[in-house]
Amino acid sequence: SSSGNVLNLLLFYVTVFYFQNLALRGKATQSLIIGAPWTGYAAASNAIDGNRDSHGSAGSCSNTPHQTNPWWRVDLLDSYIITSIIITVRGDCCAELTTGANIYISDSPIQDQSTKKPDGTVPEVPLGDSFTLNFTSKVEGRYVTVKLEGHSKILSLCEVEVYGYPAASGENLALQGRATQSSIFHLGIPINAIDGNHDTDYERGSCSHTQDNFNPWWRLDLLKTYKVVSVSITNRDILPERINGAEIRIGNSLNNNGNNNPRCAVVSHIAGGVTKTFQCDGMVGRYVNIVVPGRKEYLTLCEVEVYGHSLF
Repeated sequence: SSSGNVLNLLLFYVTVFYFQNLALRGKATQSLIIGAPWTGYAAASNAIDGNRDSHGSAGSCSNTPHQTNPWWRVDLLDSYIITSIIITVRGDCCAELTTGANIYISDSPIQDQSTKKPDGTVPEVPLGDSFTLNFTSKVEGRYVTVKLEGHSKILSLCEVEVYGYPAASGENLALQGRATQSSIFHLGIPINAIDGNHDTDYERGSCSHTQDNFNPWWRLDLLKTYKVVSVSITNRDILPERINGAEIRIGNSLNNNGNNNPRCAVVSHIAGGVTKTFQCDGMVGRYVNIVVPGRKEYLTLCEVEVYGHSLF
């Protein structure tokens, strides 16, 4: 449908344009700075100024003197899931000076990387060109260090760009959201499933509960779009089989009450009184739905927790 196409386009723009160059907001430092008359052209911050100009005399490249194991580092000021790094090398000369430099991502500004395997290495890059390192597995850290191992080496970088998104904070996002559901049975109002109370005895008033509906559903509005890493569901202490086959759906659409959004997981079974966590791998969405499709059923949830990170 046209509305679906618009939504997909919106999600595309949200996903692409929120993945900003994190280095621009960071702080850069390096092992040493080259001496006069080039000192003023060679600061570490030149490599995160947003300018890919690759001529040293333009004042937009960092530059160390000859030394053993020269390094350059950017502190992103917070921990991020890093998806790619782009490095632009010198264009007036010396591009080969960066060849073989190791890239390390870490949670602390450790200078001794001898015990850590590099997260990437700069290959031979033509003069003035940029090299992109893409990460297919999860790489997380606050510091990005470029280090050239060896004696009498010079490290010069004309731009270092870092792309990614904030790491999960460990905060249960559901607690600040709003809940609704297809119908209400007795004490089982929808907000009970996000009250921070894991009590699984329904009679104590901390579980949501629908009527015996066809396709019963419960929906959480996170109030803004997040990348959802995981959803945890706490099941009632009795009649645990009612949750079997429930689907967790995440997205930005309210079509069909949100139940048409992409599916994160299917709940095959959760034992009575037990909390089970489902991985959603950073699915983007504002709404988290739990729906039992294809049958007439009661949907009871004693707690729903959502973990993830904002898109900035």
